[in-house]
Amino acid sequence: MLNIPNILTGFRIFLIPIFVLLYYLPVTWSAPVAAFVFFLAGITDILDGYLARKLNQQTAFGAFLDPVADKIMVAVSLVMIVEHYDTIWITIPAMVMICREIIISALREWMAELGQRASVAVSWVGKIKTAAQMLSLLLLIWQYSPAMEWVGFTFLYIATGLTLWSMLVYLKAAWPALNEKS
Repeated sequence: MLNIPNILTGFRIFLIPIFVLLYYLPVTWSAPVAAFVFFLAGITDILDGYLARKLNQQTAFGAFLDPVADKIMVAVSLVMIVEHYDTIWITIPAMVMICREIIISALREWMAELGQRASVAVSWVGKIKTAAQMLSLLLLIWQYSPAMEWVGFTFLYIATGLTLWSMLVYLKAAWPALNEKS
């Protein structure tokens, strides 16, 4: 259970409170350093999956913990940017993203109980959504310039559209099971 990919996932969880503390420090360098920690967490996410496959170190614990770490980091980041920007134009996309994660997590759990977890496996739309979401959050956390923030807002809305699309893809795949009479 304790292997390099799982250690990287645990490290990502460890980074979350550090990320939050850095973001809220009352110093001029807090946002870029917090953005770096967010970036570092994203790199560990890519690395842990790659190493798990490459080193044949995939574990049930890692399969459970990796998406949990991702969802916590994204939810925390979304809450922070909602608080920072204090506008409905950021709040609505954040709500959509958080609600989608809850819906899809519940759907996957339910499908797993039916033995049909593979029908709601991660799709390419979900991977592109995640990339757009992470880029938007990185830019909105960093806040280096108004131009950077506008690019972040743009990617936030792209990620929101992909969030809804990927949710529909998952729901469509699960629809036969959802539509069965019990």
